Amino acid sequence: MKMAICELESISPYSQSKFHDTPKLEKETSDDYEWRTWREKVHADKDGKMFIPPMQFKNSLAEAARYLSLQIPGKGKATYTKHFKSGVLVTEGLKLPFTKDDVPMERISCGSQGAGSTRRVTKNFPVIQEWKGEVSFYILDDTITESIFSRILSEAGNFIGIGKSRPSSPNGYFYGRYKVNKVEWCDM
Repeated sequence: MKMAICELESISPYSQSKFHDTPKLEKETSDDYEWRTWREKVHADKDGKMFIPPMQFKNSLAEAARYLSLQIPGKGKATYTKHFKSGVLVTEGLKLPFTKDDVPMERISCGSQGAGSTRRVTKNFPVIQEWKGEVSFYILDDTITESIFSRILSEAGNFIGIGKSRPSSPNGYFYGRYKVNKVEWCDM
């Protein structure tokens, strides 16, 4: 097993939209509910400190492997897709320098039923303009080499992204893009 300790840095804003089922108050309008509960869309620990969930990085990487469909040398038409999907783990999120109470917010017009909905509503979302930090990827599959890992991670940051409104989302927005500053490849 290998571990890739990666220093990642945002190249576009990052937004979160965690599901919550906070009940509406009696006679509360949809807009009042949105103003009262938007912070519930934040991924935060028990102390209210924000983080980027580990699965966002793992899924970004796996989706990039599928997107690129690079063939494994000497394996015919086989690609790296399944190796990245099941052979990589990210177990810890990236801590952000915000708490649930001090995160900035943006107000946007979006589809009431998600992407593609014609009825528009105004919603509030947490938004981080810049972030930077280390993410550790555990490489369980020996088919994944350091060079192919670095290439796919770089493309994941460019074309797939993380969070709400990322390039690979149904709307194809530009949030959640990141660059790879450094990859430290280690034996476990």
